[in-house]
Amino acid sequence: MKDLTPARDSLDPIEIASIDEIRALQLERLKWSVAHAYENVPHYKASFDAAGVHPDDLKDLSDLAKFPFTVKQDLRNNYPFGMFAVPRENVARIHASSGTTGQPTVVGYTEHDLNVWAQVVARSLRASGMRKGDLLHNAYGYGLFTGGLGIHLGADFMGLTTIPISGGMTPRQVRLITDFKPKGMTVTPSYALSVLDEFAEQGLDPRESSLEVGIFGAEPWTNAMRQEIEQAFDMHAVDIYGLSEVMGPGVANECVETKDGLHIWEDHFYPEIIDPVPGEVVPDGEPGELVFTSLTKEAFPIIRYRTRDLTRLLAGTARSMRRMEKVTGRSDDMIILRGVNVFPTQIEECLMATADLAPHFQIELSRPDRMDQMRVLCEVAQTSVGADARAAAARALADRVKQVVGVSVKVEVADVGGVARSQGKAVRIVDNRPKS
Repeated sequence: MKDLTPARDSLDPIEIASIDEIRALQLERLKWSVAHAYENVPHYKASFDAAGVHPDDLKDLSDLAKFPFTVKQDLRNNYPFGMFAVPRENVARIHASSGTTGQPTVVGYTEHDLNVWAQVVARSLRASGMRKGDLLHNAYGYGLFTGGLGIHLGADFMGLTTIPISGGMTPRQVRLITDFKPKGMTVTPSYALSVLDEFAEQGLDPRESSLEVGIFGAEPWTNAMRQEIEQAFDMHAVDIYGLSEVMGPGVANECVETKDGLHIWEDHFYPEIIDPVPGEVVPDGEPGELVFTSLTKEAFPIIRYRTRDLTRLLAGTARSMRRMEKVTGRSDDMIILRGVNVFPTQIEECLMATADLAPHFQIELSRPDRMDQMRVLCEVAQTSVGADARAAAARALADRVKQVVGVSVKVEVADVGGVARSQGKAVRIVDNRPKS
């Protein structure tokens, strides 16, 4: 793989500023953001007043812990535009979640917000190894989902040549990668595996493609998955993080030269880690739930938003700003199986370490009697894997899950293509347990 480290003088000065400079800027912007939310969003005024806090109480960064959290239900309760802090006619763009698990969450952006978003995405693309004039294959979905248009915004700002292919139509994805020869690809890691399968289907070697870097996000993925993708494509695989409630993609990104966690662009987003149960802030280095407060957003300020993503904060390395460790899972994706906490990423790690199995999988939960059961559906890596090897792989995976995670699971190994392929975010869990 090529060395894609950006030149030091190409970075934004704030990326390599002193910690004191960063903290001073954060406090200045945090005071503005909290006051802006309180004065212009009825929900925040009511929430702060009920908690007995006022923006004037924010004297230090640590004072933010006095303020109440914002959760997704708050956004749903104020559907569609109740969380906007500017008149609707001043909103330049609207994005929203799919609403498949409830009322959609709606977010808005002023022209200023779009400019900030473009800058942080461009910063993320540069940290990933992209340079002005490079060709980017953008396979994130376009539309109300922030992925496709968010990446495109930053790519335009940076001066990239963007292929706005969006998701789906996998054979065409491979054809355009082969014909257009992009340097970078942005996509969910699970869909990257589908693209990889299509290379094999077309009899093409992905290592011979032009791709030098893949920028993957929108779902948790493991370092084992990174190694699989990097070896298959002979390219760098870096992690990008974001969520629509905070901005969209570009809140944090790995630096290609270190790949040791995602640097949070702390001049625009203030992170905290809390113990999910009592909600208390924990020190840097301790694991917990990630909480974000926006520092510069006009249309949709967000104060102490509980992301449900589980990680920890670490000191900066390639940049001065703090890093977040790769997300290990989500508190709302955690499966409690017979008293044991299980995350899909744990199953993925066990799967990646088992011979003769492909990295595609799905977890099915059921309750045939009074006990919950988990079935892991996966598939063979090649059609040449025989019945004996398939049975041995199933036993090996079940044993590994028992040893590593501490639960007994049933493993079903399907033929190649037996697990439904993702066209975007993977559906990892199918819960067939009775609702009551």
